Amino acid sequence: MTIKDIARESGYAVGTVSRVLNHQSGVSDTAREKILAVVEKYHYQINNNAKHLKQQASNGIAVVVKGTQNMLFASIVEQMQGLIRQRGFASLIYYIDESANEVEQAIQICRERRPMGILFLGSNLENFHAGFSPVTVPCVLVTNSAAGLSYDNLSSVSTDDKAAAEAAVEHLLALGHRNIGILGGKTEESGPAAARLSGCLSAFARHDVPFDLRRQYESARFGLISGYQAMERLLERMPDLTAVFAMSDVMAVGAIRAIQERGLTIPQDISVVGFDGIDLVRYLTPQLTTVRQSRERIARRSVEILLQRLHTPLPAVHEVIPFRLLDGESTVRL
Repeated sequence: MTIKDIARESGYAVGTVSRVLNHQSGVSDTAREKILAVVEKYHYQINNNAKHLKQQASNGIAVVVKGTQNMLFASIVEQMQGLIRQRGFASLIYYIDESANEVEQAIQICRERRPMGILFLGSNLENFHAGFSPVTVPCVLVTNSAAGLSYDNLSSVSTDDKAAAEAAVEHLLALGHRNIGILGGKTEESGPAAARLSGCLSAFARHDVPFDLRRQYESARFGLISGYQAMERLLERMPDLTAVFAMSDVMAVGAIRAIQERGLTIPQDISVVGFDGIDLVRYLTPQLTTVRQSRERIARRSVEILLQRLHTPLPAVHEVIPFRLLDGESTVRL
């Protein structure tokens, strides 16, 4: 009995089976139960000697991804895998919960797999402040800036989240909206969410438009269901709402569903702006207005910077990739 046999009988991919056997996250409870049932049925045991040898000989680049529903991250990871493979390395992908500590995960990966470098997608800078020192391999924060952390082995490639969110709210204010709600991540856990909220507040302040954080800001995970539920709560509190800015396109898609189920139309009743510019939003009706991050350039530069530092002690670099506001069909002037 091999992992491939377990995958065939359980109906799941080899990668999913591997994550279950190695006690990793990113697997549904249903999948985990079915796979473990097959393992128990055949009394399968991992060959720890072979596993140990593989770990010692790893030429892998680890990719730690926070959250399992972030379509932007999924697109970036896919591109990274291709770039890493082209350079002759293996990619080791680890999905962890949105609220998990990515630095603790990295320390465990270094201890067990000895990767040559680590790419982080999604990060809480406080986790790096508190515990990154034991990680000595080259690393890159992807979509979040590490410029303020001062670790020689920690570079970053990011969008200016504050300026991008400010541009999104400025767009709505320019259209005459004043009763604007915001759907965003938990600012105490997500650096990008905190930066984007800061940008929103700057836009409101510049236009002398009051913003009640407790009433107009709704915290949610970066997922469809969370976006839908957060929008429902926001509509309950703000029946006079005319526009909403969602800090991810996936959140925005969930929010649109909640708005439409109330019998409201977009953009005639409520204008919606997203963030990320994932492919999905091009096919929505109406097409979503969004802030587009250049995921192709982010993926390429992140991998290039990491690989340049594998054998050469270059200083950390912190690149900021330009964004664009894509004016779609989901916003209208009041």
